[in-house]
Amino acid sequence: MSESKDELRKRLGEETYRVTQEKGTEAPFSGLYDQFKEAGLYRCTVCGEKLFSSEEKFDAGCGWPSFSAPAEAGKVVEKEDTSYGMHRKEVICKNCGAHLGHVFPDGPKPSGLRYCINSVSLKHQPNA
Repeated sequence: MSESKDELRKRLGEETYRVTQEKGTEAPFSGLYDQFKEAGLYRCTVCGEKLFSSEEKFDAGCGWPSFSAPAEAGKVVEKEDTSYGMHRKEVICKNCGAHLGHVFPDGPKPSGLRYCINSVSLKHQPNA
């Protein structure tokens, strides 16, 4: 049985619900993982799916945690986003549909991509 919107809102909290379920964005430089350096995995805060690895994390200076690639192929979905008069690609958790952030073509080689992800969309799991 899946959670109701009210149950999910209560479990996640208002800000995490707004970002992950209503396609919101946290304020730049405000998130826990922007300057976070610990090794480990970053999982979806809603469903726990493995999304990104600290090995692919880099400081883009944009105010949000940035990754050059997902931890594994097929864990995230990219969807065209033309909201607010912009042309971007939204990044979504393939498992639960949570909004994570956006991907831009200005990242480091070899991917050339910058997955710009809201901290509240992620939960860090340290390496064992």
